[in-house]
Amino acid sequence: MRKGLLFVLSGPSGVGKDTILKELLKTDLKITKCVTYTTRLPRPGEIDGVDYKFISLAKFEELKKDDALLEWAEVGGNLYATPRDFVERKLEEGEDVILKIDVQGAMKVKELFPDAILIFIAPPSLEVLAERMKKRGSPVEEIERRLKIASREMEMARDYQIVLVNDDLEKTVEKLYEIIKSKQGEVCGR
Repeated sequence: MRKGLLFVLSGPSGVGKDTILKELLKTDLKITKCVTYTTRLPRPGEIDGVDYKFISLAKFEELKKDDALLEWAEVGGNLYATPRDFVERKLEEGEDVILKIDVQGAMKVKELFPDAILIFIAPPSLEVLAERMKKRGSPVEEIERRLKIASREMEMARDYQIVLVNDDLEKTVEKLYEIIKSKQGEVCGR
C-alpha cells in the first residue's frame, strides 16, 4: 500500500483559503482535510470539529507538552496547531491529507515531511486583499496589521513548490484540483 501524500495550503489572511478548500472538498478528489486546533473563539457559522477544534489555552498547552502537535503557531494573538496523530495515521493508511495552515507551520511541516507539497495562495495584489478585508467588515487598524503580515508571508511564497494567484475563485479551485490530481497520478503511476 502506498503512503499518503501531504498537501499544505497557505496564504495571507483574507486570500480565500477557506472558501477554496471548501469548494475543493466538494469535488471527487480523494483527499482528507485535517481539522486543526485553535484557541480562538468560533466565528459565526463555524462548527467545532468541522472548521476547527476549538480548545482552551490549558488544553493547548497540555497537547504541546505531550508532543501531540505536528506544528503550532501564534497568529493574531491566538494559537493554532495541527494534530500529529491524525496526520501520521492517515498518511500511513495511504490517505492523502490536506492542511490549511499559516506559513510558519508550513515550514515546520516541510522539515518533518520533506515530500510535502506546499501550495501558496496569493492575492492578485495587496490592494485587492485590503478590499476583500473591507468587504468582510474588518476594522481599518486590523486591515493594516494584516496587510503587514501578508506582505511578509508573500515573501515566503518562494519557499513553496506551487503559487496560485486567487484572482478568480472558480479558476483557482480548478487549478488546485488539477495540481492535486496530477500529484496523485504521479504516485499511482497512472
